[in-house]
This record gives sequence, structure tokens and C-alpha cells, in this order.
Amino acid sequence: MRTLTSVKALEDFGRIRLSSSFFMRDFLYSEISQIEGIPNIPDNPELAIQAGAALCENVLEPIQEKLGRISIRSAYRSSAVNAKGAENNNQYNCAGNKSNYAGHIWDRKDSKGCMGATACIVVNSFIPYYERTSNWAALAWWVHDNIPEYSEMYFFQKLAAFNVSWHENPKKVISSCVLPKGILTQPGMPNFNGGHEKEYEEFLSLS
Repeated sequence: MRTLTSVKALEDFGRIRLSSSFFMRDFLYSEISQIEGIPNIPDNPELAIQAGAALCENVLEPIQEKLGRISIRSAYRSSAVNAKGAENNNQYNCAGNKSNYAGHIWDRKDSKGCMGATACIVVNSFIPYYERTSNWAALAWWVHDNIPEYSEMYFFQKLAAFNVSWHENPKKVISSCVLPKGILTQPGMPNFNGGHEKEYEEFLSLS
């Protein structure tokens, strides 16, 4: 396993190309890391690369190809950074480490031994429509219909930013903390199957 204990090693790690548009460095910035002085560096770089590449190739690249440039709001967190984010009554809005293995913590498999990765992204072309309508679900349904490899989505209020994940055992759940709060769809719900073009046709007509 490679070790990231020098500037040169970390530079080389950041230059690793995860897909045609994304490099590892794109996913390493963390406000918690900056403020708390905790390096946001993987303990298992190879697993982080493998999971991150799957996220980029199967989810992020297809979204960007169809909807235009996406911006990375946050993504990879080391176990140490995430643990700091989850302490002190969760002041940084991070779930605990076990909940984030194979999520924001790319370099740890989950309790079932599965690999996964999460990034919080903004779809720039969606911002004007969202600012006018507040209809985050339009984007959620578009991803649901057009990006079959996604595992979970969770939407936030500002800029319709959302966590989107890839996972070896996908859950296929969409939820939000924005009205209407809660679960939009998941397997077994009546609205899960079939096309949902009417939910996002106005957005596409304006983009």
C-alpha cells in the first residue's frame, strides 16, 4: 500500500485521474480539515482511488455529460476528519464514522464489506430553475431516470446541492431536508418504477 507521508507523495496522489474530467485532488478539500488542522488524507489510498473512480465513472461523469459542469461541494473525508465533524453535538453536520464508511469515507468498506463513495455536488445549470421554483425534485427525478448506477441522493436547500453516492450494493433512495422533507422514493414505493419525464421536462426545456 502506498503511503502519503510526504508532499511529493500527496502531490502524486492528487494527480491521479479518476475519470476523464476528475482528479483525486478535486475531492480532498474539507473545511473541517482546514479549520481543525486535521489532514484529509486516506489511510487506504488504493481503496479510495477504486471507490472514487467508480463514483466518477458511473455517476458524476454521466451527470456532467448531460447537464453540464458540476461543482464539488464536499466529498472524501478521512476517518479522523469525519470523526471531528460528528463530535460536539454534530456541529459540522456529519454522521458518525460507521454511517459514513463507503460513503464520505471512501477508504473504508461498510459493515457488509461493500465499497462505496459519496460526493456533495451542485449542478450549475440547475441553479436558475431551482432559484425560481425551489423544485429540487426535478433534478432528483432526472438523476433517478438517467443515472442507473446511483445509490442514494440527499438534497440540501442551498443551490440544490445534494449528496450523491455510488455503492456496490445500491440502495436507490432519494431523500431531502428541503420541503417536501423525507423520502421522495425508494424501492417498493408506488412512484419508484417507470419514467418521470413530466417531473423535469420544464427544467430541461430551459437548460
